[in-house]
Amino acid sequence: MSETIPTDSPANLTPLSELGEFGLIDRLTADIKLYHKETIKGVGDDAAVIAAGEKVILLSTDLLVEGIHFDMVYTPLKHLGYKSAVVNISDIAAMNGIPKQLTVSVAVSSRFPVEALDELYTGIRLACDRYKVDLVGGDTSSSNKGLIISVTVLGEAQKEDVIYRSGARPNDLICVTGDLGSAYMGLLLLEREKAVFRANPDMQPELEGFDYQVGRQLKPEARTDIRETLSGLGIKPTSMIDISDGLASETMHLCKQSGTGCRLYEGKIPINPQTRELAMEFKIIPSVAALSGGEDYELLFTIDTKDYEKIKDAEGISIIGHMTEASEGKAMITADDKQIELTAQGWDGMKNDGRGSI
Repeated sequence: MSETIPTDSPANLTPLSELGEFGLIDRLTADIKLYHKETIKGVGDDAAVIAAGEKVILLSTDLLVEGIHFDMVYTPLKHLGYKSAVVNISDIAAMNGIPKQLTVSVAVSSRFPVEALDELYTGIRLACDRYKVDLVGGDTSSSNKGLIISVTVLGEAQKEDVIYRSGARPNDLICVTGDLGSAYMGLLLLEREKAVFRANPDMQPELEGFDYQVGRQLKPEARTDIRETLSGLGIKPTSMIDISDGLASETMHLCKQSGTGCRLYEGKIPINPQTRELAMEFKIIPSVAALSGGEDYELLFTIDTKDYEKIKDAEGISIIGHMTEASEGKAMITADDKQIELTAQGWDGMKNDGRGSI
């Protein structure tokens, strides 16, 4: 039996692009009812939280679709396998948890030989080895259009250690790990070389010297180390999220879930010097690459102002702003001291065709 499609006239139907990815999620999950007391947190955070005795189970899942989330022209299958695991492990890190188990489901077309899947799973196993995660199951199916990967990761934490997106308060400091924008620059470099190759297949890619940016795009790492770093400093963030869709989008998620506004400071956003130069070469303002690029998989979090002295000299962590009352809105203060409204310009799978950020 064929699928039933609404028979309203096209004028009465809502295109997916009108809602966007997050608007669609809000609509589809608006009336979900939770039936079990063990379900502490469902939709709306980096992972679901489920009670399990003295601890909680953290559950996160992601879908990667060829032509939407990755391009086989420049994505090695081993790297793709590694990345497909890491992006879910990052969600567990964003909840301040420890990743434990992982399942992988793959739908693949006949154009992929068995050896290609061997490469994909080699990358997945490498990620499992790196993060000490057990690969415990999954599923396989045929696909009539390319490669589709679905990964689910289970993690655990003490109930009191879990950090949600909703705990930030006005005046909390906004912090970020690592540097931002490099993964996006890596993507632009790969897309540029793809265009050159299509124009002249005899041309060799010119990626030498850009290992950092390309690596951030093809083989990101999850910041599972930050849990111990913050614990060692005696700090528990008030809210946290990983940066998959860009700094602006993730900051706005924290604001929405916490009921706050924010002020980011352009001059405080950490950007790799070479990434900054590349952005200018591509005629992109470096801070825009950081705000909207995505796929950095760093952690964005807020802390109480009383923890400032503990964190101000922490290596690899930058204080980039503060939360405000919701009535003050969400804005960035530019390097020349102008205030601009913060908007989420990161890639949206429901509003874009073709390749984009996860």
